[in-house]
Amino acid sequence: MMSVFSFRDTRRSGASQLICMLLSVSLAVEIVGYKPVIIVHGLFDSSKELVDLTRLIKKSHPGTNVTVIDLFDYEASLKPMWEQVQGFKQAVLPILHKAVDGVHLICFSQGGLVCRGIVSTLPDHNIHSFISLSAPQGGQYGDTEYLKRAIPKFIKAHLYKFCYHYPGQKVAICNYWKDPHHIDQYVKGNTFLAVLNSERLNPSAAFWKKNFLRIKKLVLIGGPDDGVITPWQSSHFGFYDENEDVVEMKDQDVYVKDVFGLKTLDGRGDLVVCVFSGVKHTSWHANETVYHGCIDKWLT
Repeated sequence: MMSVFSFRDTRRSGASQLICMLLSVSLAVEIVGYKPVIIVHGLFDSSKELVDLTRLIKKSHPGTNVTVIDLFDYEASLKPMWEQVQGFKQAVLPILHKAVDGVHLICFSQGGLVCRGIVSTLPDHNIHSFISLSAPQGGQYGDTEYLKRAIPKFIKAHLYKFCYHYPGQKVAICNYWKDPHHIDQYVKGNTFLAVLNSERLNPSAAFWKKNFLRIKKLVLIGGPDDGVITPWQSSHFGFYDENEDVVEMKDQDVYVKDVFGLKTLDGRGDLVVCVFSGVKHTSWHANETVYHGCIDKWLT
C-alpha cells in the first residue's frame, strides 16, 4: 500500500494538523499490522538462544510483538512432553486471547512437537502459520550427542527397553523416540507421539484433527546436514521403515490416511516443505537464508 500526500499550504490550523497526524498514525498501523509471533525453544535450550530469530523478525517486520516463551529451560526441557504442552499452552493462551487477528507460531526442534500438541488439543484457537523449524515430527531414532546427554547409559539399539516403559515416558526424548525395529512396543508404550499420530487408540482423534486444521499454513523446515534430527526427513514427517530406509511423508500412514490433517492441508495448498542444505541443528534459528527463504513470508 502506498500513501501519497500533497502539501500546498504549510500554514495549517491546529485542527488540520491534528487530522493529518491522526491520518498518518492510522496509515502506519494499517501498514504494519503484523500478527504477534510466539516462539517455543527446543531441547536443552531457553529463550536466550532465540534472540537472533527475534532480531530477524523485528528487522523485517518492524513493530511485531514477538514473545519467546521462557519455560522448561535447559535440563527442565527433559520433563514429559504432555507436561510441557500444558505449561506452554497456559503461557500462550493470554497472547491468543488478546490477538484479535490471530498469531503465528515458530517452534524449534523438540518445541515443534510441543507446539503440535498445543495446536491439536486447543479448541477454537486462532493460530495462523505454524512453522516447525527442524523438529522431529516423524519421530527420532539417532545416536546423537543430545541422546547421550539426555540418557547417557543407553545406545539407540537398546533405548526402547527403557523408553517404552513407564519410567522412560517421564523423559521427553522417549516421548518421541520411535524405534523402527520395535514398532509394536512403541505403539504400546509411547504415550505422546503415538497418541498424536493415532498410532495407538486416541478417542479424541477427530476433535484434535479439527483443531489442527484450524491453522492457515503449516511450514516444515529441515535439511540433510542437520546432524541431530534423525532421520533428517523427520522434520518433514518422513521416517525409517524396518530396514532403516526413509519413507517420505506422502507414503506415511499418517498422510495417506489423513490421520490428523496433513493430506487435507496439502490438498488445500497450506502445507509448505522447505529443505536447506549446509545448516547445522543449532544454527537454524539464526540463519538469515532460512529466515528469508521460508519464514519471513509467512509472518504477515
